[in-house]
Amino acid sequence: MSGSAKGAERGSLDGQVALGQQRYRGPEYRRLLAAARRSLERTGGMLTGRISVADPDDAERKAIIGITGVHVSAGTKRMTVSLAALDAAVSRGGGCGLAELLTVLGGQLRDRPAESASLTAARAELVSLAEASPLHGTSDWFRDWLGELRRNGTLTRLAAQGDAEVLGQAVRVLEFLAGRMPDAAPIALPALAAHITGDTKVLNHGTALATLVLRALALQTEVPRPASAAERRELWDRVGVLIDDLASRVLVLNVPAEGKGLGEWLDGAARYGTPFQVTLHQLTAHPIQVSCPRIYVCENPAVLRRACAELGPACPPLVCTEGRPSTAFHRLVGLAVGAGAELWYHGDFDWPGVAIAADVITRYAGRAWRMGAGDYRSAADSGVFLEGDPVETPWDAELCEAMRTAGHAVYEETVGSQLLADLTEYRPDA
Repeated sequence: MSGSAKGAERGSLDGQVALGQQRYRGPEYRRLLAAARRSLERTGGMLTGRISVADPDDAERKAIIGITGVHVSAGTKRMTVSLAALDAAVSRGGGCGLAELLTVLGGQLRDRPAESASLTAARAELVSLAEASPLHGTSDWFRDWLGELRRNGTLTRLAAQGDAEVLGQAVRVLEFLAGRMPDAAPIALPALAAHITGDTKVLNHGTALATLVLRALALQTEVPRPASAAERRELWDRVGVLIDDLASRVLVLNVPAEGKGLGEWLDGAARYGTPFQVTLHQLTAHPIQVSCPRIYVCENPAVLRRACAELGPACPPLVCTEGRPSTAFHRLVGLAVGAGAELWYHGDFDWPGVAIAADVITRYAGRAWRMGAGDYRSAADSGVFLEGDPVETPWDAELCEAMRTAGHAVYEETVGSQLLADLTEYRPDA
């Protein structure tokens, strides 16, 4: 046979195959072939099963009869076809097997058993990677973290996405932080990211790596998983990592300090009774020692402003959180309490306010400053109703119940006179 004749014959055959395949594009085959695809993908291409079509319309009924050769009356509820019979019919009419036809019509078939086995192996590899860390043998929090990642599907998701490297990077970050000396200088977050991965931005908020590491650090430091920028900054700071050391600041009045730079500035401000904003950058760049018997803490800057106006340099050391305490606040107060200062805290009588009070008082073994149930009851009704869920007040359990019963908030500036009286009467040697 000549080459041209062979080419013509091959073209004719290809045309017949294409025409046969086109036949199965009709709507009468759509549900049947969809069921076949699901079955073959589920079993890795096996043709030993059976598929069915529920409540077939007349066109579907006739199409299936054409495949099986078995007549079925109209109105039947379900028609069943063996995959082997469907494969044979496709081969006769379409010039290819069932798997090839499904690929032509709807794309490559998935091999789900193989995918599952591959995913299982990849997940096991991730577990082995984490278990190989020295932290796995020495730290309960690390084992708890890995167990949580296994239970909540994080490891499976990382394996499915091919992000095994992210877990390895998270482990290396945790190892690095755990291996630092307690008195080591803080490290900036971009510097930490670059040291571990070479990418300064890979630990920024929202990245997979940052999420994994923060989950572990929350377990390590026994705090709730951070839900805000301030909480993330504080958690990083707890392990010696700086986020934004210029934005994090704390307002102080008459806080005595020793040390070049910041220590000199604080002493100068205290001589004039002038409020001073201390940034985390200053606390890091200019180490200081803070030494005083007692340090008062308020929440609202109006209280500190009034103390400045009425007492000036005579006011005892006073620090203002300006709402939720910043990392700079914790760094400064930690220095004072670590050197022997007793912390007295006052804040708003609302649920967020007592939550902050509970955290600060517990963290620094401090005292509640005019924040008992009696103080709350003696304050004037502000007319502002409490909102949100009640918060326990461990320093005075009766306070929580009193607030529940009265149902109104008392903001700190409304009791400023009592606070100023305490500041006026304080004698460090008393």
